[in-house]
Amino acid sequence: MPVLERPDGVIHYQVHGTGFPVLLFAPGGLRSRMEMWPSPPGGPARSWVDWTRALPAAGFCAVAMDQRNAGQSRTEIRADHGWHTYTADHLALMDHLGFQRFHVLGGCIGGSYCLNAVAAAPARIPCAVLQNPIGVHPEHGTYFPDSHREWSAEQRAARPELDPAALASFGRNMWDHDFVFCVDRAFARACPVPTMLLPGSDIPHPAATSAELAALLPGVEVLTEWRGPQHLAAQEAAVVDFLRRHTPA
Repeated sequence: MPVLERPDGVIHYQVHGTGFPVLLFAPGGLRSRMEMWPSPPGGPARSWVDWTRALPAAGFCAVAMDQRNAGQSRTEIRADHGWHTYTADHLALMDHLGFQRFHVLGGCIGGSYCLNAVAAAPARIPCAVLQNPIGVHPEHGTYFPDSHREWSAEQRAARPELDPAALASFGRNMWDHDFVFCVDRAFARACPVPTMLLPGSDIPHPAATSAELAALLPGVEVLTEWRGPQHLAAQEAAVVDFLRRHTPA
């Protein structure tokens, strides 16, 4: 598997197909990794399209990755790390591959990775697809800080040398925010690139957050019926059409 060398570790990634690139951010929270896209062998079907296969079949180059400290990627965890650290990885990977411009498509935490990438490099990203985006649930506001503590315990069990104070500070940098954690409502209201939204409906992917995004993002295209095997074909067709319409000539 190809590796991107970062100043503090390594990021594993894969490239599928040729054509205009789409950087994929898999579901899974801080455990976001490439294997979260396909259906597991012998397991239940996912409620989403495997974009690592569908996009190359549609003429796109799909770039998938294990996020830092997920899957096979390993990096440091420092007290000053946060959303900007992930975004720096994402832009560095596309620089490494020689892609100046690229679409972004993210599930779960990937929706916030998409928005932060747009905030950091809007001229490089023609459009973004937000699938099941995370956010602060109005009735479960501590879900992500609580989950971060569980994730930190997993990390320390595997890597006892990690600093608990750094892990806690990193968690505050990630989750001590409102809305979608990485950008505010003012940014969403003025988002400079076209977006497509596949809304969420549960605690980590609140319906209320998706409703706000649908109200705020300028001209956003919302695919309401997308979840479940009965909607897979329509989901794939709608997203591919959106990406094609916004691919530079």
